[in-house]
Amino acid sequence: MTTDHAPILARLAELRADDLPVHGGRTMAYVYDSGLDGLEELANAAQAAFAGVNGLDMTAFPSVVELENDLVRRATALLGGTAGTFTSGGTESCLLAVLTARQHARRARGITAPELVLPETAHAAFHKAAELFGLTVVSVPVDPETFRVRPADVAAALTERTALVVVSAPSYAHGVIDPVAEVAAEAARRGVLCHVDACIGGWYLGHLKRADEGAHIPEFGLTVPGVTSLSVDLHKYGYTAKGASLLLFEDAELRRHGWFAHASWPGYPVVNSTLQGTKSAGPLAAAWAVTEQVGTDGYTALSTRVHRTTLALADGIERIDGLRLLARPEASLIAVASDDPELDVFVVADEMRGSGWYLQPQPAFGASPANLHLTVTAAVADEETVRLLLDAWEKAVARARAAGPVRIDPAIVEAAGALDPDALTPEEVEIALALAGVGEGGALPERMAPVLAVLQALPPRLSERLLPEVIGRLYRVR
Repeated sequence: MTTDHAPILARLAELRADDLPVHGGRTMAYVYDSGLDGLEELANAAQAAFAGVNGLDMTAFPSVVELENDLVRRATALLGGTAGTFTSGGTESCLLAVLTARQHARRARGITAPELVLPETAHAAFHKAAELFGLTVVSVPVDPETFRVRPADVAAALTERTALVVVSAPSYAHGVIDPVAEVAAEAARRGVLCHVDACIGGWYLGHLKRADEGAHIPEFGLTVPGVTSLSVDLHKYGYTAKGASLLLFEDAELRRHGWFAHASWPGYPVVNSTLQGTKSAGPLAAAWAVTEQVGTDGYTALSTRVHRTTLALADGIERIDGLRLLARPEASLIAVASDDPELDVFVVADEMRGSGWYLQPQPAFGASPANLHLTVTAAVADEETVRLLLDAWEKAVARARAAGPVRIDPAIVEAAGALDPDALTPEEVEIALALAGVGEGGALPERMAPVLAVLQALPPRLSERLLPEVIGRLYRVR
């Protein structure tokens, strides 16, 4: 075996060249950059030191218990609760919250056909959890002006079979905080568990509340009566390495319902606190190291900088002709739409990407029109970066208006609407994808506005049928 690693590392660098940048703040989704010198190096060193430690058996590796307890202790001091579990990310935290509620409903209330009450703005991870764990989703509309769920609507959706109610702090799509206290009170009155999805906002909002700028933030954590669990990601505004989230509980008695234990086999006794069995302790160690380094005061300062920058960006975007905010941001998320029929925000996104900025397109759904989503991180929090971003916005809007919107033939949409998503033939799939500009080669087109426009125009179930086909073309052996 050769000891020359240069060719392997060179190939990795070559592959990374086509990715979006993960530093500098120009990728305004998926990545979180603190902008602090040395923090990534610390995380990498901690992760490397624990990469071979297996979190499957805490009796063999007691270090994982110490690290996890420290992180949960820090989180509960910020957000309330008395117990928690370290997970691989927000999706796993949400899955475990639903699984715990299902098991609790079975054991404590005798519910065998559980329901999950979700605002229509709840993250897709909860729908995934319902599908995996056999719960029926009861979708509750949100106020079309504020995009917050109304407590009265939640109360009307509760039944004897409701296992869990979910609210967001904030909701991902629009960056607004649901009325947590009011919904939790309705749930508690009916003996139903209430989960707060604070995956993206919990660490940020919790620390911002410590500053003068956070006076406007309503209570949303496990200190609120009726809130029984809360998910908060550390790899977002904790700025830790990917693969780090926490699921917090009001107490350890509720937490145990989500754990799996098995001794009825000839192997070792199994106890899993997460969906995973074997798991590297590397992300846990990296998260511990970063949160220890930054500390409460450091996170408060970072959150304050992000808050001020978010407001500055929101004000600047509102001054650009043709753009509007879907909601005044209550956290660090901004959703930008347009009422100008000649200005296609998906075309704006393509123009922005061409100038080195990635904004996340969000197709229209219900009362929410097509829009662009921005996640503001500390790496964006300086006047020059804000100026450059707003200047890029103005120029992209001008180019998009000159190019005109993507137009879809209504006859095509009508014909597609008649298709049965569950009975599509391979030929029909090919035709539908070709209409969206996705060919057999597997590569996505350079400009995504036409693809998004077609997918947005199709019935949701048909889009859900086609999306795996699009991604499946990328993952195949050639």
